[in-house]
Amino acid sequence: MLKNGTYAAWFKTPLSQGTGIAHVADGQIWGCDSIMTYSGSCQTDGDRFTAIITIKRHTEGHATVFGADDLTLRLEGTCPGKIARYIGTADQVPGVVLEGMLILSEQQTLVPEATKPRPQFDPAKLPKLPKRSR
Repeated sequence: MLKNGTYAAWFKTPLSQGTGIAHVADGQIWGCDSIMTYSGSCQTDGDRFTAIITIKRHTEGHATVFGADDLTLRLEGTCPGKIARYIGTADQVPGVVLEGMLILSEQQTLVPEATKPRPQFDPAKLPKLPKRSR
């Protein structure tokens, strides 16, 4: 099942490949990469999911993996665990298939170190400066 969370995204078409970040929460999906922003909706049915995503350029730079900007992307995929795999097409670029993967990022819980009592300050333990002759 595609869980709510933050995902590392990897995707490719026959033209190019790219990476980005995607966030999923309560039927919404959004994210970005170095030149594009993504936003849309997703539906899940067990391990399967579908999404319709609007993609818009936010920064000038290299060509997109579709070779075009401002697209509507339709995805279908499966997510049996922490890695989702999908294929997709853009309405504006028929015949170009996108393949991709979403990898769920998990926050690691930091375990605090056991607190130890601090040693008492003892100025006698400080290094002594050499004596200067006058």
